[in-house]
Parts: sequence; C-alpha cells; structure tokens
Amino acid sequence: MSKAASLRALAARISSKLGEHGVRTVLCGGSCVTIYAKGRYATRDFDFVLSSSYSDSDVAAALAELGYRPDLSVSGAFTHPDEEMIVDIRPAPPSLGDEPIGEPAVLTAGPYKLVLLSPTDCVKDRLTHFYYYKDRQGCEQAILVCLAQRVNMREVGRWSRAEGQGAGFVEFRRELSRRRAARRSA
Repeated sequence: MSKAASLRALAARISSKLGEHGVRTVLCGGSCVTIYAKGRYATRDFDFVLSSSYSDSDVAAALAELGYRPDLSVSGAFTHPDEEMIVDIRPAPPSLGDEPIGEPAVLTAGPYKLVLLSPTDCVKDRLTHFYYYKDRQGCEQAILVCLAQRVNMREVGRWSRAEGQGAGFVEFRRELSRRRAARRSA
C-alpha cells in the first residue's frame, strides 16, 4: 500500500471513529495535500477541524478507542505510541480566510469514510499560507493538488480576489502554468 493510501486509510478510520461518537470533522491541511497529490507531499499530522462545538471529553474518548492520547504539551494534539502521525483537533468552524468551506468531499477506505476539504478548498487552504504568511511551500502544495486533481480555478480566483489577494493569485497561476508546461514537454 502506498504512503498516501495508508495515510488515507488511517485518516478515514480516525474520522469514522470520531463520527461514531457524534463528533463531525473535516480533514484539512497537509494531509489533504498528501491524499490529493498521491503522496508527492509528506506530512506528519492530521488536521481535523470540528464542524461545530464538541466537548473535549467526547473527542478524547473517541481517539482513546484507537489508542491516541492527548499530548499535554500541545493543545488539541493527540499522539499514538505506534503511529508517527499526530492528530490535531482544531476548533469549529472550518473556514478559508473569511469564508466558510464549501461542500466537503467524502472518500472511502474499506469500511471507513473520510470527510475532507474538496480539492478546490484544499488549494484555497494551502494558498492562505502563501498569501498571508508568504510561505512558498503553501504555493507548492496548492500546485501539487492542481496537477493531480480537478480544481475549479475560477472559484479559487474569485475567493483570492475576495480575500484581497489578486496579485498572489496571479503569481500562483503563473507558477502553475509554468509547471504544467514543463510536464507537457518532459
């Protein structure tokens, strides 16, 4: 099983277990990039954003059934003695800059379901790091998703302009176009 497939399976197992406890989440962050870019990006954590408010004890109880324990040094983080991946639980609501996320995607892995950002929202999520923190890695991650998935670039452009990041979007599109051209000529 590939790294991306095993990560997807573990994320789906965690997402399903949280759901069994009535805790609804959406996977975001670098783990979405790993899944959508088919392993061309590696991450060390799962970022699950709560869909609404839940008690810390409900979240902890669900994750404890999978062997995860709270990391007392980092709020919202859970670790497992046999897993490298850290689970980060972030407060509701899931949003991208000033807007709520769109309709999330649902993937399956065996009997488990994983609710995660759509490819388009994953690109927006990564671009927030590029736009607001000047993190070039965020731009690179957004490009990796675009190269591997169908992304609504019109929507990404609309959102970017609404965030006041039209110039950043132009820079991102230029780099994406360059990378697509390089792939075609290879």
